[in-house]
Amino acid sequence: MNDELEYRAVLAVDIERSAGRGDRALLEIRARLTEMLEEAFEASGVDWSACLRHDLGDGLRVTTPAGTRKAALVHPLVPELALRLRTYNRGAGPLTRIRVRIALHAGDVHVSPDGTVAGSPLEVLARLLDAPPARAALAGAPETVPASLLLSGHFYDETVRHGHLGLFPEDFRKVGFTVKEHTADAWLQLPGRQPPAEAAPEPAEAQEEPACSETAGSKTAGSKMVNKASGHGVVYATQHGTQHIRIERKH
Repeated sequence: MNDELEYRAVLAVDIERSAGRGDRALLEIRARLTEMLEEAFEASGVDWSACLRHDLGDGLRVTTPAGTRKAALVHPLVPELALRLRTYNRGAGPLTRIRVRIALHAGDVHVSPDGTVAGSPLEVLARLLDAPPARAALAGAPETVPASLLLSGHFYDETVRHGHLGLFPEDFRKVGFTVKEHTADAWLQLPGRQPPAEAAPEPAEAQEEPACSETAGSKTAGSKMVNKASGHGVVYATQHGTQHIRIERKH
């Protein structure tokens, strides 16, 4: 194995609810998913033929070429893939419909001359792909939503957080998860669908005005207070309701 480490971005996809569909259906959806991935990569300016691909059984892991612009893997690649999946699903039956979880990470990996890739970033990627928040988000989304996207904290910080063209941090929400021995925070998005808005804080309860002794227990619109002034007729008062002032002058 090559002892030199290379910084690479890695992407993985996993087909939702692939079990129980039968071999023929699984072979078909795997082939169609690979075709759509290739189209999305090429549309995003990433050379598919230069990517190192590893079969995951229910999905695929892709190690991108050195120097790949990571932001392009979020946009336009993910929207391009989501568009193709949604278009395909319109004509697909229950056995061949495709919805996927997508995970993205980056880090230093070993790349062998035969194309084998190894290193801890692949372990992180596998945990992201299995993360319960991504599974739950996709399962709870309408059938028209074809994918969930989960970014590692490292990937998010180096790409989305800066808000480059086509990347909107507000479209992601931070989630925590634990898979096996791995506990981490990540950033979740349902492509094409806004995350749920934060609940607005409830308005503070209105503070009741202190009742005056003359009007205690009675706060009607017609409450009346009479103030008496003498001397130069200057009155200092705070008044609610109707106010009558009588000024007496001595002759």
